[in-house]
Amino acid sequence: MSAPTNDQLPVVVIGAGPVGLAAAARLVERGLEPLVLEAGPSAATAVREWSHVRLFSPWSEVVDPAAEKLLAPTTWVRPDGATYPTGGDWAGQYLQPLADVLGERVRCGATVTGVARAGRDRIVDADRAEQPFTVHIRTAEGGEERIGARAVIDASGTWSTPSPLGANGLPALGESAAADHVSYQVPDLKDPAVRARYAGKRTAVVGSGASAFTALAYLADLAEQEPDTHAVWILRRGLGADTFGGGTADQLPARGALGLRAKAAVDDGHASAVTGFRTEAVDRDGDQVVLVAEDGRRLDPVDEVIVLTGFRPDLTFLSEVRLGLDERLQAPTALAPLIDPNVHSCGTVYPHGVAELSHPEKDLYLVGMKSYGRAPTFLALTGYEQVRSIAAALAGDQEAAERVELTLPETGVCGGAGLFDEPENTEQAGGCCAAPATLQIGGAAGTSGSC
Repeated sequence: MSAPTNDQLPVVVIGAGPVGLAAAARLVERGLEPLVLEAGPSAATAVREWSHVRLFSPWSEVVDPAAEKLLAPTTWVRPDGATYPTGGDWAGQYLQPLADVLGERVRCGATVTGVARAGRDRIVDADRAEQPFTVHIRTAEGGEERIGARAVIDASGTWSTPSPLGANGLPALGESAAADHVSYQVPDLKDPAVRARYAGKRTAVVGSGASAFTALAYLADLAEQEPDTHAVWILRRGLGADTFGGGTADQLPARGALGLRAKAAVDDGHASAVTGFRTEAVDRDGDQVVLVAEDGRRLDPVDEVIVLTGFRPDLTFLSEVRLGLDERLQAPTALAPLIDPNVHSCGTVYPHGVAELSHPEKDLYLVGMKSYGRAPTFLALTGYEQVRSIAAALAGDQEAAERVELTLPETGVCGGAGLFDEPENTEQAGGCCAAPATLQIGGAAGTSGSC
């Protein structure tokens, strides 16, 4: 039997998160066959891990139009577009139903361990673009498989690779020995076991973004009920006018509101800020730990450490394909200037598509949070536009691929809650961007069929 031609092979999508599933819906819309490989046991595995956090965008901005068309003939009921889902709502009310509709096109328990051109490592030029991709996977049962692909769309996100505690971008000295005191997620304080871990304790919160603001707000609420609860907020820079965002003057009101919650935690004495602190080491002190800075400063002992210093892409399984990445952000070279966090917030990033996402390796794309590398300002709407453009390009419709079909509002695109105990009137809630403060969009690793 002859080997299948490129046109007979599926487009492999890595990750059954919001953007990966949207990519599959867009490919189906274009008459192309997707195969979504999800490392976790179900669709939206990563999203489920922050199910307690409310998104920073309403339902109207987190449902992909092509996905909605697939869901329309089913019993699926579109949620109220003006309300704000939690991660659990997003997974249960939209992402899992979408995976169910896609059926056997979504395969769980399939961890991608490598991507290459068939018969070509990264240094071989001859006939490279004409060769199909080979995607190596490890199954949940421990087996290995090879899957041919006409194109690869990597929507695996960054959730599984948070930036480490060390100020130099590497783990802090002694961090592994203190791992039982260190967490890299905003805590779910509604979980009794998690609540007990932080109630009445001193907790260091490391980071200066929306995730850190959210954790400070959570711990401040806990301190109102458990008076000995206190947060020590660790910042590499000093406190300034922009530390807490724009407050009431922020053009994105919800982002400003979240910053004000963090500021209130400090002003009310529930959190104390330590500035100019670049963590070098973690020392154990009995049942507590001590953070040590590069300049030798040692903080008073704390019971727990929450590290919220951002995420980074896992590029290890892409070592045999040719990527064009910005050396600083690890985002596609043409995209990086558009998403530079020193210049842009989530509401000011220009919508982009196949032109900005292309690599030297033809028909290979990083999308969603992974396309942003280490930049933190991703919007779900932006990811949906990315995969719409890519699907059009793969279908040969270059005009549609180059056309921008997304117009972001100048303000308000990041409105939403972000805190799980906010009232139903979310106009006064805090948050930013197309997801919760801790969102990474993408996949993890199950069995064949719908997850």
